[in-house]
Amino acid sequence: MIILAGLVGLLVLIAAGLLLFVDANAYKPRLEAAASGVMGMEVRVGGRMGIGFFPSLAVTLEDVHIRNRGADLVSAGEARLGIDLLPLLHKEIRIGSIALKHPSVFIERDRNGKYNFENPDTAGGTLPALDLAKLTVSDVTLLYADKESGQSFEAVACSVDARRLLLSGGESQYLMKKLSFTAELACGKVRAKDMAVSGLKVSVVGKDGAFDAKAVTMSIFGGQGSGSVRADFSSEVPVYHVRYSLRQFRIEEFFKTLSPNQVAEGRMDFSVNLSMQGKTVNEMKLTANGDAALRGKNLTFNGHDLDREFSRFESSQNFNLVDLGAFFFAGPAGLAVTKGYNFASIFQGAGGNSEIRTLVSDWKIERGVAHAQDVAMATNENRIALQGGLDFVNGRFKDVTVALIDAKGCAKVRQKISGPFQKPVVEKPNILVALAGPALKLLEKGRKLFPGGGCEVIYAGLVAPPT
Repeated sequence: MIILAGLVGLLVLIAAGLLLFVDANAYKPRLEAAASGVMGMEVRVGGRMGIGFFPSLAVTLEDVHIRNRGADLVSAGEARLGIDLLPLLHKEIRIGSIALKHPSVFIERDRNGKYNFENPDTAGGTLPALDLAKLTVSDVTLLYADKESGQSFEAVACSVDARRLLLSGGESQYLMKKLSFTAELACGKVRAKDMAVSGLKVSVVGKDGAFDAKAVTMSIFGGQGSGSVRADFSSEVPVYHVRYSLRQFRIEEFFKTLSPNQVAEGRMDFSVNLSMQGKTVNEMKLTANGDAALRGKNLTFNGHDLDREFSRFESSQNFNLVDLGAFFFAGPAGLAVTKGYNFASIFQGAGGNSEIRTLVSDWKIERGVAHAQDVAMATNENRIALQGGLDFVNGRFKDVTVALIDAKGCAKVRQKISGPFQKPVVEKPNILVALAGPALKLLEKGRKLFPGGGCEVIYAGLVAPPT
């Protein structure tokens, strides 16, 4: 939303510069100087400038470039500006439409958090009023890079169709509060380092500083995602609300972002409902509240026969229960957690496969900390549960415990993980019950002779014990 608003803002400023171009026969240098003066950036037209009269009066500019601080910000193969005829009778020029073809937009955020379209010399300036009936942008390529976080993405084959773009004049710092429009946005593909989204479509309505992006649809990890985003800039601190669900995505496609090995197979559902506020990413993390859920059935876990390994006491001492947290973390925590820890035993399987009959991963998010509500999975013979939290504000595991539990929900083996996401501390498994065959049989006989023995129930959620 911020990048889209920035792009719209740039187009608004270009149009404002053109309003100063009151002579229809003026030359390119005057146009470039007018637009550059208003924007505080270098505007150059490398190609021809033409004036057409059919089907309506229009000015066409070829090879348009906008540069800031010595680097390209926007370039377009062609810009066509539609001029309203009636205002000309009053010696006024009113731009009714703007159409850009084959533009490229380069958005960069430096290590100090400043964007390349920001200019300290023009900060706090004023913007003219604008009433634009239509804005059409076709075949857009958007490149974004954040040098502070190292994140980047590329969006290709994008298009924007905006109507009734209104901007009331005033201070530029209040651009979002003064901007109104209705728009349809589509992108053929959005590529980042770890994933690719295709078929992105968004409908946006903005008015009085509140922007609602509805019908947000996309394809990702072989599943179909949909949701909505509301961004409210009407108050001093922006407020955001995100709803999103991804149905029947392929878990093998997700794990490709972590390892070339086919770790798991099957389809899962993910959903999130999140509210936050703030002017910076850290402020938004600190105020994030909501919930997230990941669900799946009949999944295949490759490289390990979990039931066989759990049945052996020796293997239980060596097997890392925390590695199974990759399944639990995959949805709510995303790549932020799974990348921080090297899930070696998952990616280097000991052989065999396991069927995960049910997986439930429900989280409550409060002030940037995700607390496990109902997090567990069941194989054909065993259940594994997770407790604790994930602190995204400080990037740390918060009292996370993974446990192998019995039919009553009591822990048989526990293992804890703590410390930062990037360098966690994983404790050795705490064996609470000997799982060797003879000992297990004696234990079961003892329970039958003396029923009612107490235990600490750590799980009583939706995942039922194996039959």
